[in-house]
Amino acid sequence: MDTFLLSRIQFAANISFHILFPAITIALAWFLLFFKIQYNRTGDEVWMRAYRFWIKIFALSFALGVVSGVTMSFQFGTNWPGYMDTIGNIAGPLLGYEVLTAFFMEATFLGIMLFGINRVSNRVHTLATFLVAVGTSLSAFWILALNSWMHTPTGFEMRDGVAFPVSWWEIIFNPSMPYRLMHMLLASGLTAAFLIAGLSAYRILKGDHKPAPRLTLRAGVFAAAVLIPLQIVMGDLHGLNTFKHQPAKVAAMEGLWDTREGAPLVLFALPDETERRNRFAIEIPNAASFILTHDWFGEVQGLNDFEDEHPPVAPVFWAFRIMVFTGLLMLAISWTCTWKLWHKKDLSPRMLKILVAMSFSGWVGTLAGWYVTEIGRQPYLVTGLLRTRSAVTDIEPGNVATSLTIYLTIYVLLLFAYMRTLFLMARKAVEVDRIDEGQTLQQRINPVTQRER
Repeated sequence: MDTFLLSRIQFAANISFHILFPAITIALAWFLLFFKIQYNRTGDEVWMRAYRFWIKIFALSFALGVVSGVTMSFQFGTNWPGYMDTIGNIAGPLLGYEVLTAFFMEATFLGIMLFGINRVSNRVHTLATFLVAVGTSLSAFWILALNSWMHTPTGFEMRDGVAFPVSWWEIIFNPSMPYRLMHMLLASGLTAAFLIAGLSAYRILKGDHKPAPRLTLRAGVFAAAVLIPLQIVMGDLHGLNTFKHQPAKVAAMEGLWDTREGAPLVLFALPDETERRNRFAIEIPNAASFILTHDWFGEVQGLNDFEDEHPPVAPVFWAFRIMVFTGLLMLAISWTCTWKLWHKKDLSPRMLKILVAMSFSGWVGTLAGWYVTEIGRQPYLVTGLLRTRSAVTDIEPGNVATSLTIYLTIYVLLLFAYMRTLFLMARKAVEVDRIDEGQTLQQRINPVTQRER
């Protein structure tokens, strides 16, 4: 394993770990704002209890996202110096805008959310929650503007091998940016919705009879039921945009080797890059052409048209199917739960256990989607402009292997600790509710003694 491969694995590990936490916090901030507005509107303390519980999870997720993001950015200098040397004039300002306009706002007002709830007015605290939610989405805007530009670069010119901005409007709002941004925001919404529903279901299974977990479970399930159809539509639009600007990626996603009119939709296959064909393929005739061109006999380019300019097929092919399968599973579960809750039926213990199992399903879909996107851009770091191999460092492979081992060890431990902590927090909330319930019962039995105390 050379420096190039080790550096790719290391960056993949870093981005995979990092993206887990923004995938939660981007949308969870808006859920918190919803809880707070509901409390302000109704005066029902249940909404504030939900807010207080979920803000702790938001803070923990935000902290891990910040730390892993800083670590990831260091690799631009340590592992990929050619990246900043070539496009630093574009990447640097966009990353700077994200820090100046989003991160500072999030960090500042998160402090008010966490520690100012009894120190500032309710209106100021609600405003702080709103600004944190805006900040998380604004952060996603700038990061995805840069990432999208790497896929569909526009608004620049090359001078002596270095990219210089010509139009910041074209750079920021490049052809794939709106689709990629909306796709990610909806993915975050689904990630947070299933996490809320899953942990709420866990609390109910553990005997929490308070209204708060039932209220948040309904919020998570209903949000997922609304968001998943929107995500399917946006995914289709994003795919059509990718088909227009990155046809090699789409060919890898579909497992199509030869250019065909009336291309089939490959449901299952084992792509063989050596013989450049699919083994054990299960196909729907003409369906890929219809999806991509809206014509049953439309032409779809195959991988053989791109020679060595296409991404590795198997990872993109399978990651795409995992993403789609996860989305369909989310659709089935969220709509089933919504139908039962809408008809005033309690969810069965089996359905609650399914929701618990789906708590981190958003991570699966998000990671699979990112692998499709990022591996699908290969062999380029910036499409048509900078090859990945041209940007890698020339340090010894042993140094990269050492840092990679350390990263993987820490990330596995942190991920295990994070997931365990969330369920411990949920279990602790159940225990606190039982104590509160017991105190309330005692107050009803002996109110005089309670007043004396």
